[in-house]
Amino acid sequence: MKTRIKELRARDCLTQEDLARMVGARRETILFIEKGDYNPSLNLAHAIAKALKTTIDDLFIFDD
Repeated sequence: MKTRIKELRARDCLTQEDLARMVGARRETILFIEKGDYNPSLNLAHAIAKALKTTIDDLFIFDD
């Protein structure tokens, strides 16, 4: 699974640490999600999408 988190963070001038604080996660968690090494829970995915003012569908790109 790929994400647009890095792109959307840059748009909003947010660091991984900033986003992590906003969603109650660790910076490393955001890093692993961005790299595709970790699939977040639905609750975390929703929190990230909300923090980045987008939808889960727009945030995550699911491989077929």
